[in-house]
Amino acid sequence: MTEPSRPTFLRRKLGAKLRRLREQAGMTLDDAAPKLDKARSSLHRIETGETRANVHIVRSMMDLYDCYSEGLLAETRQALKPRWYTAYGLKDLGYLDVETEAAEVRQFSAQVIPGLLQAPGYIRALFQGHHRSNPLVVDRSVEIRGIRQQRLTSEERPLKLVAVIDEAVLRRVVGGPKVMWQQLTALASMTKLPTVTLQVLPLNAGSHSAMQGGFNVLTFPDPEDPPMLYVEYQTGALHIENLEQVNEARLSFDHVQARAMSPAESCALIERLAAEADPWRIPD
Repeated sequence: MTEPSRPTFLRRKLGAKLRRLREQAGMTLDDAAPKLDKARSSLHRIETGETRANVHIVRSMMDLYDCYSEGLLAETRQALKPRWYTAYGLKDLGYLDVETEAAEVRQFSAQVIPGLLQAPGYIRALFQGHHRSNPLVVDRSVEIRGIRQQRLTSEERPLKLVAVIDEAVLRRVVGGPKVMWQQLTALASMTKLPTVTLQVLPLNAGSHSAMQGGFNVLTFPDPEDPPMLYVEYQTGALHIENLEQVNEARLSFDHVQARAMSPAESCALIERLAAEADPWRIPD
């Protein structure tokens, strides 16, 4: 069973701010709803982001709560705009939505190269290996991941990626020798980006705290936005904001990161594997 559809990050962020304004005004949902000509349940859905808030209701709220903010109106307008990925036919409000707003992603990957570091041929091979692969979906996925990767070199809104990958990921040949060589070559180059910290967990590291599989911990520019733990499974994914669970995941990440090779050692290993995989390499 997949996780139920979630409101967009910006709608949930806006709703949380509106809830805090109400609470700061010393009003309950039951107090505020009738004064806003809303049912209690309707106001609750606005505050959770399930229902879109427009500038008219937000202005009414600011009047009622005696707190005017032009910035809040700007956030309201922004939250009403379609997300960039909807232009590609995507309606999934999952990881792509929250990564778009994140400032940093800490990722442990046990099976594949992290999506932000995948080369086009590797992406195609991953999707073509799926039993429901569709050529149009594959093309769209390659394009979307290319757009996501632009954040790693963006000057306006850079995304910091701190990734630990299992050494087995580098040795698993996806798409054939040529595709894997292209991926390893691209990966070695991307490790030199100032926004990317990549470490390899060696095969001889033994057991560790993330043996159950990969996960992502995302943090956001606004300190009022709680960090999020994102975990994929075979038929869906979980978005977890429970602080205790997020902190436990952070500790697990710190543990595997401490046992991993240094970034320099990791880059050297990737470059060596790329040289060994070079399909045009002429043996001595």
